[in-house]
Amino acid sequence: MPVNAGDLLSKATSNQGLTTHSESLLINAVEKIKNNHAEQAIKDLRQLIKVNPDFKAAQLMYADLMLARSQVITDFGNLPNVSFERITALRDEVKARWHNHISPVDRKKVPSSLIQLASKQDYVIVVDSSRSRLFLFKNQKGVPTLIKDFYVTIGKNGTGKYVEGDQKTPVGVYFVTGFINPEELPDLYGDGAFPINYPNAWDQRHGRTGYGIWLHGTPSKTYSRPPKDSNGCVIVSNQDLNVIMPFVKKGHTPVIISESIDWISKQEWKKHRGNYEMFVETWRKDWESRDVNLYLRHYSKEYSGLGKDYKSWVEYKRRVNPSKKFIKVNLTNTSMFLYPGEDQLMVVTFVQDYASDNFRRKFTKRQYWRMEDDGQWRIVYEGAAT
Repeated sequence: MPVNAGDLLSKATSNQGLTTHSESLLINAVEKIKNNHAEQAIKDLRQLIKVNPDFKAAQLMYADLMLARSQVITDFGNLPNVSFERITALRDEVKARWHNHISPVDRKKVPSSLIQLASKQDYVIVVDSSRSRLFLFKNQKGVPTLIKDFYVTIGKNGTGKYVEGDQKTPVGVYFVTGFINPEELPDLYGDGAFPINYPNAWDQRHGRTGYGIWLHGTPSKTYSRPPKDSNGCVIVSNQDLNVIMPFVKKGHTPVIISESIDWISKQEWKKHRGNYEMFVETWRKDWESRDVNLYLRHYSKEYSGLGKDYKSWVEYKRRVNPSKKFIKVNLTNTSMFLYPGEDQLMVVTFVQDYASDNFRRKFTKRQYWRMEDDGQWRIVYEGAAT
């Protein structure tokens, strides 16, 4: 990081104030316009563009209202020198911010995808592309607690990235892999970028291509960009990026990108968590039992991983496991997430400490579990988490 944590937190506090104030003034102005109080809306917008002159959607609304003093305006964005596409994009931004205001999420609920956070995962990011919103959760003794949300921009062609250049944002469970300083980047990326590990193992299994999917900021003279305006990256304002920055940790912070979030009560979340934990714990115990049939029942016939397909995996385990005098498997720092955009798929990551009478290995493993047609959850992929 270019500055220390104390400086980041100080900067985050001032940036958070600007973000909150800007959105509040914009929402107030829209509310007053809806109630035919145009002059009061002008006052709010005048104050807004004074404190945040790079807020282009607010600038356009202000221009509209000033023009309405002298003539009848017919639509959002009555400026002849601005393209229809640009007007539509700015209108969509205002609509997205307004929708979040009139239909706020229940902050007492939890996204169903957040089954379990690892002890080292202090925070987790969840993106709801349908709401153009990024949610930041804190791990409070294992319970994900929403602490802040932000307006966000995604790919020009929406979500569901499949091939390089499709201008779509991927849907899935990803992890931050580092930070790129703004000095190393063009102005387009703003105050820096957090790359994520797209394509992950699941993307690669399905032939998805592309690279360079980042969470990054906006150009220096742009406060925010329209809801769908990136080439696939997730974009927040520079102010919001600096608010988020102190909470992101390389290799540990998950970034879950979804088309929409399924919010559930904490009571329901606790129940689901217990069920999913049981799958992994039973797999661990069956491995320790050295009963090969019990162990292999947890693997799908579509399994691939660790350089083997299902057939070669079965042959290998039937040959190796019975020869062990004992097997001990300890799992720590476990995280579990339901995979968005997939039907009944779960990604599990943990530190696996394996020991037998003649071998020992400790590494971070990642598994993908899927519920199959018979209603049983089985492993379809496992390998080292990189």
